[in-house]
Amino acid sequence: MRSHRTPRRRTRTRTGVVRAAAFAGAAVLLSGCASYGVSPGADGDSGTVTYWLWESAQLPAYQQCAEDFQAQHPDIDIKIEQFGWDDYWRKLFTGFISDSAPDVFADHTSRYGEFADRGLIVPIDEQVEEAGIDLSQYVAGTTDLWIGPDGKRYGLPKDFDTIGLFYNREMAEEAGVSAEQMAGLTWNPTDGGSYEQVIARLTVDENGVRGDEPGFDKSRVKTYGLGLGSAGAPFGQVEWSYLAMTTGWWYMDEQAWGTRFNYDDPRFQQTISWWRGLIDKGYMPPLAFTEGGSPDQQMQAGRYAIVSEGSWQTANYGALEGVELALAPTPIGPSGKRAAMQNSLADSISASSEVKGAAWEWVRYLASEDCQSVVADAGVVMPAIASTVEASKASLGKTGFDITAFTDQIDAGSTFPYPAILHAAEVQATTTTGLENVMSFNTDVSSLTQMNERVNALFE
Repeated sequence: MRSHRTPRRRTRTRTGVVRAAAFAGAAVLLSGCASYGVSPGADGDSGTVTYWLWESAQLPAYQQCAEDFQAQHPDIDIKIEQFGWDDYWRKLFTGFISDSAPDVFADHTSRYGEFADRGLIVPIDEQVEEAGIDLSQYVAGTTDLWIGPDGKRYGLPKDFDTIGLFYNREMAEEAGVSAEQMAGLTWNPTDGGSYEQVIARLTVDENGVRGDEPGFDKSRVKTYGLGLGSAGAPFGQVEWSYLAMTTGWWYMDEQAWGTRFNYDDPRFQQTISWWRGLIDKGYMPPLAFTEGGSPDQQMQAGRYAIVSEGSWQTANYGALEGVELALAPTPIGPSGKRAAMQNSLADSISASSEVKGAAWEWVRYLASEDCQSVVADAGVVMPAIASTVEASKASLGKTGFDITAFTDQIDAGSTFPYPAILHAAEVQATTTTGLENVMSFNTDVSSLTQMNERVNALFE
């Protein structure tokens, strides 16, 4: 939580407590879906297809795709509706209950497993095979994300994202930190490596004393070396996953759809202990500080020098006025490699749709080179078809960022998939409480063991 859009693949506007409550409410609504069932739709090949998405920045590109599609399919009308992240899922869950869900909607890897498990969306394996769609045309790793817990396919990737470090170029230069240093950062959970050294160097108190200098006052910080958006429950997509994954740790007992989690693993808890330690040292803001504005706003205001963030935010950070930013890859960890979570959105077809035939044609078009080329030229997000990546790089390059910090990790094989799980709403609520208590210093890092037990209990 598009992170990427954790799960908050796109912009985050609320505290973790509110998000946890929203997820808990979602769990209740989904239970209702399971209790009452969903009325089966029809396979109509024409008519109006309602399509929902949450990302306002992408709306113009997909509106253009809709116009192009309708020119080719005059018997199908596409009606697009866009809602903010929290409202989007709340309206969608309500729609499932009342049989008023959209025919097609932008779906997230953190949610679709639950929808598939409850029969709320339909698999598309037969349609993909009949259409002869070449799955190898998509960026490596993106198609696998949409194989559900039942082994069936529930989407075709429409974009992809990964993680990097946005940083204030001017602040770095003033501190004597070069672009080469930023590109070669190292990290470990013991002393933080050169990553912590740079974070300390870029932290400045109100008297102008840096975090690595004598007399630094951590109670009166003007600029934090590293920004903090949230505690990162449950997967730390942009917050801590790129660190934990370089220790050899993984979230659960399976690559996807696991039932036993590993938040009790010493490697994970050591990572969180180091990360929390940045707050104690004054190098990263207290969790409560995040309510004062989003990371991009804090960076624009000069409050943050570095923010770990998703590629979907590139255009947003590039548009910030009054600040000169640059982009660096995530640090090299104990494994000797970097790590960055890779995610991909896809579009799902509601089981209740009365025009599933037309809905499939729209989903197919959204995942085609024709539509994804339009998205690539828009320069907001990176489409999933590999042939459009260069155009996407050129468009995103207009922001002034070198986005190879994102794409090189995919080429190097140092990315890892967004974890697909069931009981996502309950896991989100449980881990939000647990991680926020740790990051607020209300409980010790060792309390994550008890949190892990509560998460595992959801699958028993």
